[in-house]
Amino acid sequence: MTQKKTGENALVDRLGGDRSAKIAKVSKLAKTRLSELIEAVRAREDSAALVPHLEEGPFRNLVGLIFEHSPFLSRLASRPERLARLALASPEESHARIVAEQRGRFRAVAAGEARREDVAKALRRARAEHALLVALADIGGVWDVDRVVAALSDFADASVAGATDTLLVEAAAAGKLTLPDPEEPGRGTGAVVLALGKHGGRELNYSSDIDLVVFFDPACAALKDPLDAPPFYARLAQNLAKMLQERTGEGYVHRVDYRLRPDPGSTPVAVALPSAYSYYESVGQNWERAALIKARPIAGDLPLGESFLAELAPFIWRKYFDFAAIADVHAMKRQIHAVRGHAEIAVAGHDIKLGRGGIREIEFFVQTQQLVFGGRRPSLRGRRTLEMLAELEAERWISAEARDELTAAYRFLRGIEHRLQMVADEQTQRLPADEATLEGFSRFCGYKSAKAFGTALTGVARTVQKHYALLFEEGPELASEAGSLVFTGAEIDPETLGTLRKMGFRDPEKAAETVRGWHFGRRPAITSARAREVLTELTPALLAALGGTADPDGALERLDAVFGRMKAAVELMTILLNHDRLLTLFADLLGTAPRLADTVARRPHVLDAIIDPAFGDPIVDEAQMLVQVRDAIGRSASYEDFLDRTRDVTRQATFVTGARMLSGVFSPERAGQAYAAIAQAIVQTSYEAVEREFAADYGRVPGGRIAVLGLGRLGTREMTATSDLDLVVLYDFDQERRESDGRRAVDATVYYTRLVQRLVSALTAPTRRGALYEVDLRLRPSGRSGPVATQFRGFVSYQREDAELWEHMALTRARVVAGDGALAEDATRAIADVVGLARDPAVVAREVLSMRRLIAKEKGEGDPWDMKLAAGGLTDLDFLAQAYVLTHAHADRDLVGLSPGAALARAGEAGFLTPEEADALVAAQALLSRVFHWQRLTVEGRFDPKSAPPAILRRLAAEAGVPDPARLEAELAQTRKRVREIFERRLQEMSGGNAGA
Repeated sequence: MTQKKTGENALVDRLGGDRSAKIAKVSKLAKTRLSELIEAVRAREDSAALVPHLEEGPFRNLVGLIFEHSPFLSRLASRPERLARLALASPEESHARIVAEQRGRFRAVAAGEARREDVAKALRRARAEHALLVALADIGGVWDVDRVVAALSDFADASVAGATDTLLVEAAAAGKLTLPDPEEPGRGTGAVVLALGKHGGRELNYSSDIDLVVFFDPACAALKDPLDAPPFYARLAQNLAKMLQERTGEGYVHRVDYRLRPDPGSTPVAVALPSAYSYYESVGQNWERAALIKARPIAGDLPLGESFLAELAPFIWRKYFDFAAIADVHAMKRQIHAVRGHAEIAVAGHDIKLGRGGIREIEFFVQTQQLVFGGRRPSLRGRRTLEMLAELEAERWISAEARDELTAAYRFLRGIEHRLQMVADEQTQRLPADEATLEGFSRFCGYKSAKAFGTALTGVARTVQKHYALLFEEGPELASEAGSLVFTGAEIDPETLGTLRKMGFRDPEKAAETVRGWHFGRRPAITSARAREVLTELTPALLAALGGTADPDGALERLDAVFGRMKAAVELMTILLNHDRLLTLFADLLGTAPRLADTVARRPHVLDAIIDPAFGDPIVDEAQMLVQVRDAIGRSASYEDFLDRTRDVTRQATFVTGARMLSGVFSPERAGQAYAAIAQAIVQTSYEAVEREFAADYGRVPGGRIAVLGLGRLGTREMTATSDLDLVVLYDFDQERRESDGRRAVDATVYYTRLVQRLVSALTAPTRRGALYEVDLRLRPSGRSGPVATQFRGFVSYQREDAELWEHMALTRARVVAGDGALAEDATRAIADVVGLARDPAVVAREVLSMRRLIAKEKGEGDPWDMKLAAGGLTDLDFLAQAYVLTHAHADRDLVGLSPGAALARAGEAGFLTPEEADALVAAQALLSRVFHWQRLTVEGRFDPKSAPPAILRRLAAEAGVPDPARLEAELAQTRKRVREIFERRLQEMSGGNAGA
């Protein structure tokens, strides 16, 4: 009898070497079964080529291992023709053949050559063949775990699709619906089958149930009568389950689980899409979001399924980092442990899926972080666990060590899971409980003994538990390391007072009464059951964080005030409960930056960016900031939506800048640059949106160009947390064609006036998301009386011929921040030319002194804590720097656009100031600016040291490099005295001593 020659890709020829090293020797029982198999194989011509491989070598060991340990696989392998067909071919080709046949079963029904019952039999036979193929390739080391789960998922996809298409073809033949595309029966039929769970993620295990959901469009035109849709699609789902899971003499295909559909206790097995949308949007829960992460259309109308998932994306992927998901998923895990009794890691009887350190912990570790961060990070929206571990590391949410260790653990545990299910084709993840069976199973897994297997398993489980614990375990204790914290009962607990005292609270009785008030519902924001539940868990860590601030009592008092202003505090408390770093920062904000704490209270999700890995790697570059802002705003549904989004993005970005300054990531100077970059990006994006909206009505002016100038602190990139925007808007156009080309054509002057009014409105108008910036246009030609937009040539002419000196002083800090590139270049040159005009130093000095005295008269200069207007403050430094630039820029154009500090340094280098004076003024500029930045960051409005929290005064002192607030006050007074003395002497000298009193 001739033997069939195998190729190098055949399964039998890919065994051996390292891959077969773990295959155990054949036992007596297995030898008997092998002998019987060899005889059966020898008797058939279609399998005789397999005989040499069964008589000796790695394939013999592989089949012997199956005969010894797996009754299920033994039955499958005892069919000579099946075993030979798989062993003598490439496993990849066998897999592709089986899947293609499974998917195309409907064609025989469509051709009238088979009935549903025939297809059901064929599906089962194919499942038996595929199960044996996967087992041979898996146990023999030909396929790794990743390939095994993909092959199992491919087969399940094909089985569901083949069965679904068969039912649709059958229904079409009965005249119940029309098939738009007979080659793809599901397309356009209004029904889609989604795979969820491991099946949806293409991570199916060997004997897994498949989690399916059937949705339908009740308005689909494919049905003859739309009123028949609910019962028709329900019968379709029922028949699909029956075809796949009914056990016959041929076995079964897959166990089907429909329980992940919306509200399974009260809904039919097929759910209408409108009902599904309504359910998820109104009462959908976090566990359902987790399930839908892996959802994937696999049968029926696939485009309908993709559209449904796209519509459902806002439910699955929240706009903000969703820390409530961590609490919910951890609660699920604790319920599993409580019900299953898996408090310890054991080997005998251990559940490798649900037990400690098991597969479910790895899945929860990944899925929870996907839920929390995926709304802001689209790269984290994948379905596969290992791919998402890699993405979590790439996005810097987890370490490379966590990625590698959890990846290895996942593959190990999934491999053990497959071996368990190969024994008897059972959906089990529990290891044998008795020692003898466990010993045999250990050898089936390739280990010499149960002890060796147990060592490997417990090592992996502890590794998983270690990483899982960092994210979830354990639930917060209702006590502090410092001692007892009890806030219930009629009396204040004496031990609690002692604990609060140890924590640093100077008035523990008042602190205890404040917290007791929260628990007793004295703040409306904490009256719901969920809010009080979260508060109970959060309180120990919250008080410890407040105790670590410079002023625990003041921080607690301000937190109480925050709760008093909030409508609901549960969202904020949940975020703080699940992230220690945010809790510490928030406590610091309460102690030293109440203004930022108020921002958090109004919009808790501004905290999201603090835990983003990018927090420590900030962007200050204006081009990069523009890209970041555009990405964050995204595609708006309407102009009103754009306005809301700009406010959200600006609030987030400015808050993060302040938090970076508070955390030491930014110096005040860098924070000023960041605030300016944010403002510039918002002005540019707002201009673009306004221009598009405006052009839809008015068209565009031929040759029209626009440039937005930023002056003041925006111009020199020294903005504070509360700076407004000093803007001047220039425009230009083709003088021969003055009218716009839209359906509502207007003259160019009217066009740009209205366009700028809309731009200012976009930047200033309060929406439901709050306000954006205050905009000041008073520095434009002719001030308040002039037009809001200025024609470029008129601007240049005005500046050269009519502008007063104070207007040229303002131009020393001007730069283009938005608009068209060509006009921006022209405007930049024009500004440099105006600032660089030759001027009489005496005239400049007299004008500057006169203006400074006018400001002092109108606004005062006697407040020692007003860093800007106080005598010798930032205004003196600004004016002296501007006087120097205006009198020297004609010879040194590089002076144009310098910040005051840089200009004063150049004045020292050029001899306008002595080196000692320059050093003193530059140091004063740095000190006063630093304190000014911190004042604006920490409190709203005028800074009053009598009402400011002591912690803020101490922070200001520390930032100024002095030991306490008293020394700070003395340092500031001495600095301002020196600045005023230099300011007046130098300008008096420039004016020729004739500057007036």
